[in-house]
Amino acid sequence: MGYFERALAAAILIGAGTGFVGALIVLRRRTFFAQALTHGTYPGAVAAAALGVSVPIGAAVASVALVGIMAGIARLRHQGAQVAAGIVLTAGFAAGAILQAVIPGIPVRAESLLVGSILTVTDGDLVLAASVALVGVLVVAVFGKLIMFSTFDQEGYRAAGHREWPVELLVLGLTAATVVAALPAVGAILAIALVAAPAAAARLVVPTYRGILLAAPVIGAASGVIGVLASRALAVAAGPSIALAATGFFVLALGVSKLRAVPWNRASVPVETAEDARTA
Repeated sequence: MGYFERALAAAILIGAGTGFVGALIVLRRRTFFAQALTHGTYPGAVAAAALGVSVPIGAAVASVALVGIMAGIARLRHQGAQVAAGIVLTAGFAAGAILQAVIPGIPVRAESLLVGSILTVTDGDLVLAASVALVGVLVVAVFGKLIMFSTFDQEGYRAAGHREWPVELLVLGLTAATVVAALPAVGAILAIALVAAPAAAARLVVPTYRGILLAAPVIGAASGVIGVLASRALAVAAGPSIALAATGFFVLALGVSKLRAVPWNRASVPVETAEDARTA
């Protein structure tokens, strides 16, 4: 498999996986948490590159630590998940920038860590992306009803005797794994676009929970393919192209949803006007 074919495969796998898990993230309103993870894993990626190990491994270690830190901050009195995510986002990204500056001779350029380099993905990256996507599907297949119950009726979920933290931890774990899998393609900064935009676009045009879970991966994979093809045709970076393609789908979905809300039944207007004229 050539580098371009491998890039297309990565775009499909990563786009579909992030779209699927992103649907859970968007529906549960954890987008800011996902953004904090994308930025917060940056120092782990830098450290891994400096040590000569796989960047996703460093990002994975960082993501596990970040989930624990955010969970601890969120449990503090007068704090919360949004505060925790904001602290981790800024502190993590700042730590990554400092490490990038003080560690000499890092073999990976800062740009590739920040915006990705999908043309250089490895077979291991493809396996990781496929594994994360498969795990996401299996988790929803097994725990989908509980996740849906917890997402749309939290009070009823608690009243039924269920604890919230197992489902929350499960979704946060999927979020961390998805962010790590997306790093080779779109980097630490742009990963949130593939996580949030396809799911947000699907939510605008698809009315059901299951429909969103089906539509978001398709939009994510299409964003990846379009971004890779555009980057080759225009000789620009693939990561930003993929992010813009995902954003374009969201804008298109937003336009479609607005058009659907407009009353297009104009046929009755002339009839009513004629009737009014005869009455007058």
